[in-house]
Amino acid sequence: MRTAFPVKSYGGLQKPVYSTKGEIMDNSKKVVRSSFWSNFFKSPTEKIELQKSPLAVPVFSRLTKRELNLLTNIIHNRNYVAGEYIFYQGDPGLGLYIIREGAVTIHRTRADGAIITLASFSMGDFFGELALIDGEKRSASAISNSNTQLAVIFKPDLDEFIENYPKSGTKILRGISEIISTRLRKLNEDNFNLLNKLDIKMETTYGT
Repeated sequence: MRTAFPVKSYGGLQKPVYSTKGEIMDNSKKVVRSSFWSNFFKSPTEKIELQKSPLAVPVFSRLTKRELNLLTNIIHNRNYVAGEYIFYQGDPGLGLYIIREGAVTIHRTRADGAIITLASFSMGDFFGELALIDGEKRSASAISNSNTQLAVIFKPDLDEFIENYPKSGTKILRGISEIISTRLRKLNEDNFNLLNKLDIKMETTYGT
């Protein structure tokens, strides 16, 4: 008998996930690792630091100790069980998530219903930083793979923080911009390599 793990409701939607072991079960699921979702920023040192403070992520690396202390006032802690959605593809982007404990999978659903896994995150990883800038709809879903603890900074809180502390806010926005630039450069490099491989395959198959 399948067990339905509880999920939170976002925007009036409730999408239960069924599993016998807290795992997502879907025969149409495929894995395609996306460079844009990959975390190139976590080092062993940062992982140790994250056990002390979730703000030890690159987004906030430019902030002083005093500024970090001020920022802790807008951190929200959230707990999720295995199989629980953190947000759904198409939801409004509400904030940045930092994994304090547990694991999270990012996946996207295609028009034909196939589920594509884009990334898997663990303690010290962060995701959703684009929402701190544009607040647009989520391009993918995030689901907890185990009992997971997240530190969350919501966009409205950060907007108020930036208004009250503009110099600190500028540092944060610069940190987010650098992270996005790194992701885009890596994604561009991967696309180039893929096209190069396709060209080589075409030349091998059909000749020049």
